Amino acid sequence: MNESLFPKDFLWGGAIAANQAEGAYLDGGKGLTTVDTIPHGKDRLSVKLGIEKRFSLRDDEYYPSHVGIDFYHRYKEDIALMAEMGFTVFRTSIAWSRIYPNGDELTPNAEGIAFYRDMFAECKKYGIEPLVTLCHFDVPMHLVKEYGSWRNRKMVEFFTRYARTCFEAFDGLVKYWLTFNEINILLHSPYSGAGLVFEEGDNKEQVKYQATHHELLASALATKIAHEVNPENQVGCMLAGGNFYPYSCKPEDVWAALEKDRENLFFIDVQARGAYPSYTKRVFREKGITLEIEPGDDEILKNTVDFVSFSYYASRCASADMNDSNSNAANIVKSLKNPHIQASEWGWGIDPLGLRITMNMMYDRYQKPLFLVENGLGAKDVVNEQGEINDDYRISYLREHIKAMADAIDDGIPVMGYTSWGCIDLVAASTGEMSKRYGFVYVDRDDQGNGTLVRTRKKSFYWYKKVIASNGADLS
Repeated sequence: MNESLFPKDFLWGGAIAANQAEGAYLDGGKGLTTVDTIPHGKDRLSVKLGIEKRFSLRDDEYYPSHVGIDFYHRYKEDIALMAEMGFTVFRTSIAWSRIYPNGDELTPNAEGIAFYRDMFAECKKYGIEPLVTLCHFDVPMHLVKEYGSWRNRKMVEFFTRYARTCFEAFDGLVKYWLTFNEINILLHSPYSGAGLVFEEGDNKEQVKYQATHHELLASALATKIAHEVNPENQVGCMLAGGNFYPYSCKPEDVWAALEKDRENLFFIDVQARGAYPSYTKRVFREKGITLEIEPGDDEILKNTVDFVSFSYYASRCASADMNDSNSNAANIVKSLKNPHIQASEWGWGIDPLGLRITMNMMYDRYQKPLFLVENGLGAKDVVNEQGEINDDYRISYLREHIKAMADAIDDGIPVMGYTSWGCIDLVAASTGEMSKRYGFVYVDRDDQGNGTLVRTRKKSFYWYKKVIASNGADLS
C-alpha cells in the first residue's frame, strides 16, 4: 500500500481503561468500584458473572486493579510516550467513583475533576484528542450495595448527573465521548459489565434486560446533555464487535448466527436508531421478560449517537447445536472454534477479513461513521538479553487488521479513527493477568503484582510510529 486510503484527518492512537491502568484505587478521594472487588485467580469468573457476591475485599486475595500500571501517578510519562509514537487520539475512561465516590452524591469530588483536567490538558499539550468513555466496566460499589446497580431505575439519575458533571468540567478539553464501553457485555459478564449480582429465584434474563433498558435510557439522556452543553460534542456508543458466522450452510446454523448477531447488536440498534427493534417483542416473550417501561421512555431513546464505535478482536461461529460443552471458553462471548483460522495464545480466532465484514455489516445497518476503538493481540512478551521485546507477532496481527480497515474505507465506509487496545501494557479485563500483554510499551509487572513498573518500548512501538507518520500507507 503506497498511497494511503485513510482520510487526512484520520485519528490514530491507542486505548486504555481507568480500571485496568490507573491503580491508586482509593487515592484522591476515589471510592471503591466493582472492578476493585474482582480478584485475580480461580474465583474471578464466578464474581464477574454475578454468581458470587463480593462486596468487600479479602486479605487472602490479590486485586490487580488496585495498582494497575500506576497510570494515575505516571500519566505524564505515559502520554509523552504516546506523543512520541505520534498519537492524534488517546482513548481512556473516567473512573465514575473518582468524580462521585459513592455515586449518589449531589456534589462531585474536586480532586477527581482536577486529576482528569490535568490529564486531558497533558494530552492537548501534544495535540492529542482525548476520546473518553464515561462508564468502562466500573460502577461505584455503594450503588451496587445500596440500589442493586443498573437493575434500579434510580441509576439513570445518578449516571446523567455524573455525565453532565463531566461534560461541563472537561468542556474545551474533550469533544469525543462514549457512554458505555462494550455495552453488550452486560449479557455475558453481568457483574463486571454492569454491577449486577443475582439473587436466588431471579429470572436472570429479566434482570439483565431491565438493567439494559436503564443503561439505554441513561446513554440517550447523556447524549442529549452532551449536545446541550456543547453542540460540538461528538457522542458514540460502543459495541463488543465481531460477527457470528454460521458454522455450516445448514439453514438452522444460519438462523442461529443471525440470532446471536442480533443479541449483540440489539443495544446499538437502540442507540443508533432510537427505538427497540421489531424482533425484540418475540425475543422478550420467549425469554419470559416483561420490561418496566415508563411513559416518555420511547421519546428519550430517540436521542441517538453521532457515531458507532466498537471493539474487534475476533470473529465468532454459531450453530443450532452450540452448547456449553462445545463452545470456546476462551472468550466471555461463547462461540464455536472456527477451523479455518488461526487462534491467539488465549484461544481468540485471528480473522482480519472478519473486521472488514463486521464494518460493512455495521455501516449497512446504521449509516453512521464508525470508530474502531479497540483492536489488538494479547500475547506473552519476552524481554531478551539485550532488553528488547521483539513482538513481530503483534506487528503482524495489527498490520493485517489495519489493511482490512483500509479495505473497509475503500468500500466507502466513513471511519473516524483507530485506537489499538492496551497501547501500553495493562491488566487484562478478562483474566486479570499482566502476562496477557497488548501494548507497544512493556510494563515491568507480573501476574502476582511484582515488578518495577518501568516502561520499555517494544519493536511494535517503532513500527506503529511509522504507520502513523505515513497515515497508514507504510505498514512494512
